[in-house]
Amino acid sequence: MHKFWIAATSAVLATFAAPVAQAQAAQPIELKGDVKLDKLVVENGHDKHVMIEPKVVVPGDKLVFATAYRNTGSAAVNNFVVINPIPAGVMLAAEGAPSADVSVDGGKTWGKLVSLTVAGAGGTKRPAQSSDVTHVRWTLAVVAAGASGTVSYRAVVR
Repeated sequence: MHKFWIAATSAVLATFAAPVAQAQAAQPIELKGDVKLDKLVVENGHDKHVMIEPKVVVPGDKLVFATAYRNTGSAAVNNFVVINPIPAGVMLAAEGAPSADVSVDGGKTWGKLVSLTVAGAGGTKRPAQSSDVTHVRWTLAVVAAGASGTVSYRAVVR
């Protein structure tokens, strides 16, 4: 299994930098990270979502972290895995959590959020919540030579 980690800024400050790809092994997959602020604006009397560069973010702002991938090689790559750590200062948006493959323990174990637990008060276990997610993962069955695409997740500034 091929793994690439996409690391975003470690804290929510006034701005967000694009994630940086760190390859664990040489692969013909090119990755590019991006972060956008999902802003609701009124245009001609109608609500409209626009994606803009985040210059300043405040608690409650909605962000979209995206990783574009492209196979620059001459052969298909099978079972390519992209893992995005959730930056400190943001949490996975609740609406994206049910369908995502996530980790709540720093990437040690994976599953759907409804099947995961975390330590609660007094050492008891409680069901994990979207705010507990530390990483999001996608497994791309086949990335054909020359193929490209994007994976993304929604987050909320804490």
